[in-house]
Amino acid sequence: MVEIITDPRFRSVSVSVPVIQYKTENLDGFELFYREAGPADAPVVLLLHGFPTSSHMFRNLIPFLADKFHVIAPDLPGYGQSAAPDHTQFDYTFDNAALYVQKLLTRLGVTRYAVNVFDYGAPTAWRLALADPDAITALVVQNGNAYDEGLDNDFWAPIKRYWGDRTPENREALRRLVTLDLTRFQYTDAMAHLSRISPDNWVIDQALLDRPGNDEIQFDYFLDYGTNPPLYPAVQEWLRTKQPPTLLVWGEHDTIFPGAGAHPYKRDLDDLEFHLFDSGHFLLEDRPDEVFPLIRDFLSRKIG
Repeated sequence: MVEIITDPRFRSVSVSVPVIQYKTENLDGFELFYREAGPADAPVVLLLHGFPTSSHMFRNLIPFLADKFHVIAPDLPGYGQSAAPDHTQFDYTFDNAALYVQKLLTRLGVTRYAVNVFDYGAPTAWRLALADPDAITALVVQNGNAYDEGLDNDFWAPIKRYWGDRTPENREALRRLVTLDLTRFQYTDAMAHLSRISPDNWVIDQALLDRPGNDEIQFDYFLDYGTNPPLYPAVQEWLRTKQPPTLLVWGEHDTIFPGAGAHPYKRDLDDLEFHLFDSGHFLLEDRPDEVFPLIRDFLSRKIG
């Protein structure tokens, strides 16, 4: 039974609730999943996730932006609901991640967009920028490196060892990085408000990491991350030359990408709004009440 509200006090209430759509595109035989919301003719905001998560990390940010922006949040190959073929049948590299994101944007007719980069989303976005230097209208940088600073901590030590010596033993030493303990740690370490962090985050991420063969996919990505530091000088030159308006919102106490990786952006960007937070890796889970309005306000001023 449907109850009809006739009380005139409620007739003037109008609430716009952005609707998120969950879609999959077949891109030359590879199925890439993405979340999409907002007016089709609005400025595009591309949200790129990192390890060990997916576009799920943006589930709360998307509706906060989607009344004003056309938001697109893909799952990178091997993550979330995107295809995850065996690592012997598909090259899990950041070149390929960027390639399929670009294929998605092309399929959707998107040629200009702002981009939110986080973790693995950063090297994916840098490849997009170097391939088409004029495509990116603005940057939101959240714990995503473009400089060598901040990659000299204990988290990176076994990964760097594998870069230098690709033995089975060094590959196997990375296994702890795909365990539940490490996944939970990424969501809880250094967080200012632990009660805000939903356990659903690490439960969902770990379920996907635990799929047969996904550990090998992650090891391939860890190995390919070694291609990113040599790319940094070109990325820095792009930042200096194109000067994209940039908002930096960074969890300063992130064990993986600590605040040391945030400060170098000041060297190359003139239009930089810089915010370090007392928080860890997944800043959006810890301080959405502060960070979401910053992102919305920045994008409204710069591309809205």
